[in-house]
Amino acid sequence: MKEKRITKFFLTCATLVTGITLGVNLCFQHSTKAVVAESSETSDTATADFIASIGETARQIGQDRNLYASVMIAQAVLESSSGQSALSQSPYYNFFGIKGSYNGNSVTMLTWEDDGNGNTYEVDQAFRSYDSLSDSLNDYANLLSWDLYSGTWKSNTTSYQDATAALTGLYATDTSYADKLNALIEQYGLTVYDEPASTEEETSSEDNSDHVWNEYRSSYTTAAILAEDEAWLRFISQ
Repeated sequence: MKEKRITKFFLTCATLVTGITLGVNLCFQHSTKAVVAESSETSDTATADFIASIGETARQIGQDRNLYASVMIAQAVLESSSGQSALSQSPYYNFFGIKGSYNGNSVTMLTWEDDGNGNTYEVDQAFRSYDSLSDSLNDYANLLSWDLYSGTWKSNTTSYQDATAALTGLYATDTSYADKLNALIEQYGLTVYDEPASTEEETSSEDNSDHVWNEYRSSYTTAAILAEDEAWLRFISQ
């Protein structure tokens, strides 16, 4: 009888240890995935998600304002690190690094400048602060509607390469600005946004309309996925 009790005791302990180990492993596996996703920085997936979240809005603005949506999107990707920079986050929503103030609102941040000869240096700059992504995109279009940027207009160019060349040294001091924008446009096939939306693309836009910034994955995801991540975080924090 005593031997049976001892055996039962050890079996119970073994089961308990196995359960604890399994629970720890499951938590560790989920935590590891979260860390990897967060440390992926500006991955191709994060950039693609960001493009999907602004693409159709940029397309419409480009059609309405005589601008290349492909250039607009490439600038947003480059200037905001695919929507991950501090300046592009709430409450600033500045996706284009536009300096100055917007409706009296601005934020001062440290940024890199190019002296025109390829030499960079740091400087504090005041940047425009917006209430929303839409305000940022439309203000960008307002800025490029100035005669100063007429070299970027569709009516004055033959391709997006002409527009990116016109921006270099004018919109940005980076001497490689056009090359960087052209590379992004080619890599992600952004010229599709320079054409009017088809019925299929409009449907796709509706599918991406609920994309929000997910800090746990460092990319744009659906609101449902963000809610799941938040729920899991609350669970493991208990």
